[in-house]
This record gives sequence, structure tokens and C-alpha cells, in this order.
Amino acid sequence: MTADIPAIPNIEPSWLTERLLAAGFKGCEVASLSNETIGTGQTAACSRIAISYAHPDSDAPATLIAKYPSASDLSRDSAVAMGIYRREVEFYRDVAPKLTMALPAIYYADIDAQGAHFLILMEDLAPAEPGDQLKGCTPEVAHAAVMELVGLQAPTWCDAQLARRLTEPEGGFFSDMHGLYNQMLPGFLDRFAGSLTADEVAIISQVGASPAAPLFQPMGTPFCLEHRDYRLDNLLIDETADPPRVIVVDWQGLRMGRPLNDVALCLAGGLDPVVRRRVEEDILRAYHAALLNAGVTDLDWASCWQEYRRASFAGFGLTVVAAMTVEQTPRGDAMFTAMAQRYARHALDMNAEAFLQ
Repeated sequence: MTADIPAIPNIEPSWLTERLLAAGFKGCEVASLSNETIGTGQTAACSRIAISYAHPDSDAPATLIAKYPSASDLSRDSAVAMGIYRREVEFYRDVAPKLTMALPAIYYADIDAQGAHFLILMEDLAPAEPGDQLKGCTPEVAHAAVMELVGLQAPTWCDAQLARRLTEPEGGFFSDMHGLYNQMLPGFLDRFAGSLTADEVAIISQVGASPAAPLFQPMGTPFCLEHRDYRLDNLLIDETADPPRVIVVDWQGLRMGRPLNDVALCLAGGLDPVVRRRVEEDILRAYHAALLNAGVTDLDWASCWQEYRRASFAGFGLTVVAAMTVEQTPRGDAMFTAMAQRYARHALDMNAEAFLQ
């Protein structure tokens, strides 16, 4: 741990005062603060910090959200090996200002040289609440979440400079995704196969046996910035708004990738398959029209639908690898079971086995 990045229980009022002044809040002086743990993150932890000021009329925030490393040695070590803490800090510092999607305001973001200790202080967006991957969401929330992707993708569409910066380094954790998937697959099936149907197990296994699977292929074109974990647990949702308001958080998986991957993760992972089949084409057509309105010119409707079918495997690696590299918990097992079921069913519905030949 570095002296410059305090642990949550050790944050001093004077330190937080300096951070808020640097963030542009004038004349604020923190008198006291308290924190409570929130959320159920698998790779990082979050707290809500409540703040009292020496001058009650300060316009500085009364609460903010702190994000910091997981207390689990396994989750934390895996996160450092994958570079995901550093990726998220760099996203908020360097990339977020270029985007037009809804994001929380960031008051502080820093990480140590080894990448094992970091701290992000961000806007508390209550009454928006984290989505629930187990519960799923309504079609209205799914529609709003997919439309937010336009503000991520259009500003970074085929940005070669950004692609060079975010390319997985040779020898990096994800550089051999096919090998990594197959390394984790036996343990994953031992734990979860009993909760899946035979055809779901078969297609999850078939992906591992197919080096041609889209999951293992180079980025290709078109490409853009990809969240890579675009699930309900990583969205803050305000359903009191009409339409629902969605704000995107948890940028630990950030990379350049194919645009429909995040769309497929969102729709297949968040909607009951029966509901998804009914609404996915309408949502996809609205998304496609919004991309065109935002200036994208090289994605016609037929290609968009084909890319969506191809992207139905995007959640497989996320599910199999993540399940075996984070601390095992009852909620985590239930969440990964639901993800495996929904993503496998989506691939089967899309007849995506054709991409495994």
C-alpha cells in the first residue's frame, strides 16, 4: 500500500478535503466522515462514504462511493494478474472524458505501481441502484442499457490509436483465451454442469473444443471500445425515471472489441430467454438506428444482426473464466449458473453453432 492512497478506514477529513477541492468544490472542509460497505462485487469492494462539512452550506456531495480492492486474496491476486484494477483507473482518468454515455463523476482515481492497491471516489447516484443479475430486468431497462452503448461505441468506432493502446500484451492473462478457457472448463463443469441442461453443457464444451469460436478470434472489424462485462450488476439503474435511467460502472474489463459483444451480454444476460426472444430484434433495431444517427456508416442492418448472432458467445469466456478466478460464494455460484444458462440458451437460439465449424 502506498502512503498516498489510504485504506477506507484510514481516510482522514483533511485528505478528503484536499481531494474535493481538487475536484472543483470550492470552500469545502470535511469535518467528519463515516462509511458502510455496499454491493456484492466479486473482484472489488465498494463503500458509501457519508460526509459532514464544517460549513453546512457547502455544495460538495453529502455522500460518495468508494471503490477499492477485494478483501479476498484470490479475487485480488487474480485482478492484479489480469490488470483489471489498473484498467479501470486509467479508463476514468484518460478515456471517459471522450465518451457521451452516462457515467458517474469521478473525484479521485489512483493506483499503486504494482496494481494491488487502488482507490476510486465517485459520485453517489442514488436513488439509482445496482441491477441484479439473478433477478434480471424489464425490457425497458434492457432497452435503456443497450442505447447507452451508443455513447460508448460511436466516439471510439474503429479508433486505431485507442486500439493500439488497449491491445492485450503478448503473454498477458487473456492473450491465449482458448487455452485459458480450456484450463478453467473442467472445474467449471464439475461445479455447474448439474444445474444446466444437456444442450447447454454441450455448447459450453463445444466452444472449448473449437479454436474457430468467435470468442478466441482476433478483434476484426468493425471495432470499438468494449466494456466486456456489460451486465446488470455493473449498471446503476433508476427505474423511477421514464424511460429508466442507466449509468454504467465497473470498467475493469475494458478493451477494444466488436460492438455487438456488449449488446449480447446485456440482452442475453439480463432478460429471461422467453422475454428476450420477444423483444431483442426491436431493441437491436433501435440501437442500430442510433448508431447510424451518431455517424457510424459501415454497419448495415444485415451485418448488425449477423454480428449479434456471432456475439452470442461473448458471455461464455466471462462466465467460465471469472467463475473459477474469484472467491466462491453462494451468490456468486447462483449468478454464474444463471449466466451460463442464459448465454448458452442465447447461442442455441441464434443457431450460433455455425460459427464453431
